[in-house]
Parts: sequence; structure tokens; C-alpha cells
Amino acid sequence: MALNPDVTNDRLPEQNRGGGLEQDWAGDDQDWWDWYVTLAKNEETPTELVAGPGLPDVAPASDEELARELAEPYDLDPTAREAFRREAFVRLPAVLSAPVVRRLAERLEELLRAEHGDDVAGRFTALEQMWLHDDLMRAVALSPRLGGLAAELLDEPAVRIYHDNALSKEPGCGRTPWHHDAEHFPLQTVQAVTAWMPMSSIPGRMGPLSFARGRDVRDEVADLEFDKVTSSYDESVAQRFAERQVAVESHPFAVGDVSFHSALCFHTAGPNLTTQPRRALATTYFADGARVVESPTLISGAWRDFLPGVQPGGLAASELNPVVGRRRA
Repeated sequence: MALNPDVTNDRLPEQNRGGGLEQDWAGDDQDWWDWYVTLAKNEETPTELVAGPGLPDVAPASDEELARELAEPYDLDPTAREAFRREAFVRLPAVLSAPVVRRLAERLEELLRAEHGDDVAGRFTALEQMWLHDDLMRAVALSPRLGGLAAELLDEPAVRIYHDNALSKEPGCGRTPWHHDAEHFPLQTVQAVTAWMPMSSIPGRMGPLSFARGRDVRDEVADLEFDKVTSSYDESVAQRFAERQVAVESHPFAVGDVSFHSALCFHTAGPNLTTQPRRALATTYFADGARVVESPTLISGAWRDFLPGVQPGGLAASELNPVVGRRRA
């Protein structure tokens, strides 16, 4: 069981092994994830895997039904909007129907298998920019329903897509380290949000996202130094949150639940202690008009793939960043 990957500089591309963080990431997006999960502290005691929940027990939606659902607006409860502004995250029920989740889960299985094969035990496997070559993933990434929710929650007239992601925490994969996404998105704004869409229900032993409550919680750990080689930063954040009694929400996800977490939101996820991959689609949006920071770092990963042709300091509006959501009047 791969809950305790060796944490060494060998996990980094050769160009990133020396010096600090002030450099572009040298590998691809999957290389980045293979490195990043090594920064999480995991318990050393092996734990037996249990059966996962399986996919939704319904017939999958047709592609036409899926596209139609993702084009329809979602009626956002005002209390959810206020919760997001206060806590920097919110989880919304029934954003996706069970048949749509089933169809997306089946397609995602095909895409991940084609990319990574079957020898993935214990890894965190990923795909990005799927919307550029797959019709179903394009319907998700460019969805007016999801993009509209992002614009409403950020209270922005319009949002652009940064990138889509498929995230598969394979059986036996350990924790995701504590982090907030503002350090990963090379943008001169914190007006960014990620929609996290599980492809099944996510019970506790499968590693659902856990969120630290509060838009200002990162101030509690602002003095902690990031370490690109060991799990010391993850451990220090967890200890600081415990010492200062920062509330953490960690609950199972039901089929169709979608969470939206701000770039300001500190979050983590537990290990996948089931025999089923914990899979989710994740699409990130940012406020129209944002610019790239002057000095991106290796923590920003393969950002040039997501903003092709955009230079540091430039307007984040490449051909791969169309406006995908607008705030409803």
C-alpha cells in the first residue's frame, strides 16, 4: 500500500532540484502531482482497504441529456452565496444528476485508462485540458451551469476557465497536503474558484475534500515556510490549525454534490482507503480581466500549458481561456 512515498529531491524534475521556488516547473502536470502528494504527512500504520461505494446505480444519461443539463442554470440559494463569502467554500447539492454523474464517470474511466494504463496502484493520477479533445469533457468545462455558479459565488460579471482536471486518487493513495490554491494559480487576483465534482459518492474512508473554515484562515499560517522536499509544511499547517482551534469541515459527498472552493480556502483530503478510485472532475475559473503575476514559481506547475502565449504580467486571456460563465442579473 502506497501511503508513504519516499520524500526526496528525486521526485522533482532535475531542473527544479536546486535552489528555491523561484523558477518555472520543468515537468508536465502528472509529474507535478507525483511530486506534490509526497509533501503530505501520512500515518505509518498500514490500513486494510474496504469496498468502495461503486458508481451511481442508474442508467447513464445520453450525451444530449448531459449537455442539456449542464446548459441549464442552477438556482443558487442566497444562504449558499453568503456561506461562500464567509467561509471561502460551499458544497451545493444536486448540481449534477445521478445519470449525468454515471455518464461522466464511465467516460473518465476510458480517458484515464488510455492515458495511464492499469498499473496505477497507490498513485494520484491526473489529466488536464480534456475539453480540448473530448466532447463530454468540453460540455463540463464550458458548462453555463457551472461557470454561472462560479461567477455568482465570486460576485464577478464574468469568469474565464483556467483549466479542467481529472483527479483520480487510486486505492491506497495517501493524503493530499494542506494548501490553498492562490499559491498554485499564477494570477494577480484571488478571485478564482474551483468546482470539485465527484464521480461517485465519497465516504469518509475514500478521502473527501476537507476545508478549513474562514476566508482569512491563511493569515493563521502565513509565517510558515513551504518546503519542496519534505512534509514539514503540511505538518506545520495541521499543527497550527489545531493550536488555534480552526474549524475544519470534513464530510462525505453524496452523488451530485459539487463543492466550490476559493483560491483563499485552505483544504486537504484524506487517503483513499477503499478498493475503488476516488475520482473527481475539477474545473477552475477566474475573474475576467485578471493578469498573470510577474514571477510565477514551480508551485504554479505547468501554467504555461493553461495560458499559452501569455507572459508574466500579461492579461490572462489566451484562446484557451474563454469566458464560460456570467453573473445572473
